[in-house]
Amino acid sequence: MSPRHRDFRSAVAAARPASIASIANSQHCQLDAEATGYLEQAMEELSFSARAHDRIHKVARTLADLAGSTHIRPQDILEAIQYRSLDRKLFS
Repeated sequence: MSPRHRDFRSAVAAARPASIASIANSQHCQLDAEATGYLEQAMEELSFSARAHDRIHKVARTLADLAGSTHIRPQDILEAIQYRSLDRKLFS
């Protein structure tokens, strides 16, 4: 793979929220105490996996971006949890 092609792929990957790695995710998806509480409660009560935890973070970050917010709000976490729960019901 040429260096130019590699640079292009890196730029495209960096532009998508789904490409955020777990380590980078924690830096860009900071949660306040209320949102953290909601997520922890959902993880325990709904038995979500670590993968689901990361996906909820990513979806919440996208929802915050769509709302024009610079940080993830508690309602973004709650909406992301709802989407994940719905996904489980429909595709399990």
